[in-house]
Amino acid sequence: MTIVCAELPQEMLDQIPYTNPDDPDYTRLCRFSDLDALVELFGHLRASNPATQVRPKLPRELSPEDHHSHFVVLGGVDWNAITRTSFARLHLPVRQVAEWDVTDGQYFEVDENGTATRYRPEVEVSGSQKTLLEDVGLFARAASPFDRRRTITMCNGMYARGTHGVVRALTDESIRDRNAEWLQAAFGNVTSYCVLTRIQMLHGSTLTPDWELGEDVLFTWSR
Repeated sequence: MTIVCAELPQEMLDQIPYTNPDDPDYTRLCRFSDLDALVELFGHLRASNPATQVRPKLPRELSPEDHHSHFVVLGGVDWNAITRTSFARLHLPVRQVAEWDVTDGQYFEVDENGTATRYRPEVEVSGSQKTLLEDVGLFARAASPFDRRRTITMCNGMYARGTHGVVRALTDESIRDRNAEWLQAAFGNVTSYCVLTRIQMLHGSTLTPDWELGEDVLFTWSR
């Protein structure tokens, strides 16, 4: 299995110690975005598949052989090139727009019978302080566009907390089993499906979505 995370932009890396490979204390994972989601998912996959090698990689680190593994893609279209490629190749009826320099330019757009619906995160602004109250996340699973004998799983939110919340939907031991049962009841054995979900925040903590609750599921699709 290969977990593909985006690399932080250079202007951010320049502000983080130990991201320079020439530094004696270089720490490779400091270059990764969505670290909460990555650590959560890596631990879960290794515990569930002890005989399987699980490799976290940046898009630029991928080898031709990696494209023949099961893929898990973390993070949105703004930083992760594999997320952008996957959206284009899977032909999902959902697209992610992440224009951070535009007011309300961050949303998932769903095409339902020719009608476009946009789902946006909820952010509270007080002066220069922004507080995320609710994010929107996408969980998608399909045959991999790079190797049809393998699968690709996409977990991404508009913000890192949204990505982490989507991952926790199937790793949080208090709720993952019923979410898995909900997926099986909703989609059975279809080859491609996705769920657009609400990710709520409470006192600074990211809540795990409960897909049995209708209010946490914004949109579903399968093929």
